[in-house]
Amino acid sequence: MTLYKGLIGKNIEIEISGGNFYSGILVDSGLDILVLYVGRSQRFYYIPTVHIQRVKEAKMDQYSDVYELPEEKPLEPDSLTISFRGILTNARGRFVEVYVTGNKSIHGYLTSIMNNHFVFYSPIYKTVFISMDHVKWLIPYPEHSAPYSINNQTLPAAPASIPLARSFEDQCKKLENQLVVIDGGDCSEKIGLLQKVSNYQLTLITAEREIVYRNLEHVKTIHFA
Repeated sequence: MTLYKGLIGKNIEIEISGGNFYSGILVDSGLDILVLYVGRSQRFYYIPTVHIQRVKEAKMDQYSDVYELPEEKPLEPDSLTISFRGILTNARGRFVEVYVTGNKSIHGYLTSIMNNHFVFYSPIYKTVFISMDHVKWLIPYPEHSAPYSINNQTLPAAPASIPLARSFEDQCKKLENQLVVIDGGDCSEKIGLLQKVSNYQLTLITAEREIVYRNLEHVKTIHFA
């Protein structure tokens, strides 16, 4: 039995790394993931437990909003116990929203799942490599819907062909000598020429020709500039 099984079906409050707070109905709980239904937005949040700082049952009063839980979850597990990797597998090929850092999330669909990262196709950023260690939550779109109301026919049948590697470090090595964007380019030192990847360190040359060394453990996403 997982830690939060006793709270399933109850309204709870969750604090996630980065000062993010959510409240809703706990739908399911596995060893490394929770499923939270947020009635106000009518969305299911799949939240890896590694980033959960605090969980408690929410106090309800006469002014609290009450929402009816949908009969089916959008991503049903293949076994009795859900897992983060199992949810990623079930989400493959389906439009989802993924949040890793900052004040923005990425919309698109999973195309491949590797050992410690997955390949994500975004209509905005194109092919993005996302470290599993930094995913704060994943929200599936309703079936047969697409982000930005884009017609499926306008999207490529398959993302651009890029050689894939099993590990995140080896995947980054395949991007050496390419212009890349790290973590969505939230600062100028995360955009530049990826010169070298070695011993879990990235060597990046910025537009100002400064050399920046970055610990790969803290790199959340990377994609072509």
